[in-house]
Order: sequence, then C-alpha cells, then structure tokens
Amino acid sequence: MTSPLLEQLQIRHGYPLLDADSYDHFVYGNETVVLFFCNDPIHFPESSDVAVILPEVVKAFTGKLQAAVIDKPVERELQARFRFTGWPSLVFLRKGEYLGVITGIRNWQEYLQETARILASEPSQPPGFDLDKVCGGVH
Repeated sequence: MTSPLLEQLQIRHGYPLLDADSYDHFVYGNETVVLFFCNDPIHFPESSDVAVILPEVVKAFTGKLQAAVIDKPVERELQARFRFTGWPSLVFLRKGEYLGVITGIRNWQEYLQETARILASEPSQPPGFDLDKVCGGVH
C-alpha cells in the first residue's frame, strides 16, 4: 500500500491485509465482513476517501461487520469473482457468501442506507458484468 490513510486501516484500526493465504480464514471465520478493494490510490484517489469512511461505517454498525483490506496481488481475481467494475469498492459477505457491493465514493447517508440494505439482504450470486461498463459500449 502506498497511501498513509490506507496504512492506518491496518495500524490504527487493526484491519488485516488479506492475501491468497489469509482470505478464506477471514471471510469464513467471521459472520459478516466488508472487504475494501482500493487498487492503486494514485490512480484511484477516491480510495483514500473510502479509507477514512470505512472505519466510520464499521463503527455505525458496531458488532455487525469485520473489515479487511484486500492485498493488491489478489484484487483482480476477487474482482472477477464478485463482478464489480469500479474502484474503490466495498464488498460485503456473510459466511463467505456475497451480499452486495458499494462502488466509488458516496455521501455519508448513502453509505449508511446502502450498508443497512445490504446487511438486511440474503446472500446471492454477484450480479453479471454490465458489458457496456466493462467494454465502454463496444462488444
């Protein structure tokens, strides 16, 4: 990680950095998790904003969420699994099963509303890729 704000998620808030070896243990070892996909904060500066917001979201839903940061080497593989198309993204799982995703930067009220909606939902398959977004309308 290159951003001090992202590093603070690990140092100050104790969020683990998940790699291929630690991912399963974390997502299946906790009831409900939120995974932070930040990619490169230089190319996606909104990742630093989400790094500030994520601990506040976790605090707002005290006891209901365990947060972790996804390590860059496994981000693309997991992105394909959860089928989101933008960075940064917060992916929510219950017992390892997909609940939903919040992509990009939102206002605080939207984070609260979307998180509450996602946490109230049943696990499902991630949505299919929107080819217009993935391919820029050319396919």
